[in-house]
Amino acid sequence: MKIYSITGYLIILLYLLACIYLAPPHLGPWIGLLIGGSYFLFCWLLAGLYLADVLHLGIAHRSLDYKEWFIKAVTVTNNTFGLYVDPIGWVNRHRLHHKHSDHPGDPNKLSGDGFWRTMYLCLVPYECKENLARDKILQSGSIRFVSSNAFAIFSQLFSFSLLWLLTRDVKFTLAIWVGMRIFALWVNMIQNYWTHTRIHGYRRYNDVHDNAMNIGEWLPVTATFSACFQNNHHHYPNLLRLTHDRSEYDFGFATVKLLRRLGIVRASAKGAVIPADVHMETSPF
Repeated sequence: MKIYSITGYLIILLYLLACIYLAPPHLGPWIGLLIGGSYFLFCWLLAGLYLADVLHLGIAHRSLDYKEWFIKAVTVTNNTFGLYVDPIGWVNRHRLHHKHSDHPGDPNKLSGDGFWRTMYLCLVPYECKENLARDKILQSGSIRFVSSNAFAIFSQLFSFSLLWLLTRDVKFTLAIWVGMRIFALWVNMIQNYWTHTRIHGYRRYNDVHDNAMNIGEWLPVTATFSACFQNNHHHYPNLLRLTHDRSEYDFGFATVKLLRRLGIVRASAKGAVIPADVHMETSPF
């Protein structure tokens, strides 16, 4: 098992143990575990839908066409109750990441940045000197409101307070609130460090201009909604799926197909095009 998977499983294990050990007497360990586990799954699913499917494929790359109400609803819900991520800032940083990948101008990571430096950059990224997030949807009132500094502060206080109202215990609330964000940091490191450091994963395409790698183990793929297939994605960034072979497990694409069945999303004109050297079915759905 690779170090990134071991790290992820260890974080989950410690989180669950903290739920049991720090559960207040009026809840008991098993109710504490139920609350902590439910909060973990809720935040992970909602953040994955928001970041991987809506912001990433829907807005940043325009690979999917979404119902506008759905984009706004997911953005407001995730940033109010789950893990706050500024939608305008994220789309801009991601587009700059693809434009300058691993080179000056990439806000996520430069080629020579090591583990600890990249972790710091997950929290405080390099300054963005360009604005590539001028999409009409990002200028809507609800998205701009969620992207404000005031809302970012409010969301942290509000999400923590809701948990405290449910558990009535500060230590337990702090443990699961912080623990969930430590797991989110690990997810961020999968995408920014382990899949952008050539000693990890594998490369389907020998693109010399960046360090993007593919990581295909079950936990990283599931946790990131398949965003750990960075070599595939950087080679064909507009393709609506990140796996390029049937042997690659693709949790993220499964969620996209579910949204399509619900009538919420469809492939955009460029997202539906399957390049000749990608060994997949002719239709993305």
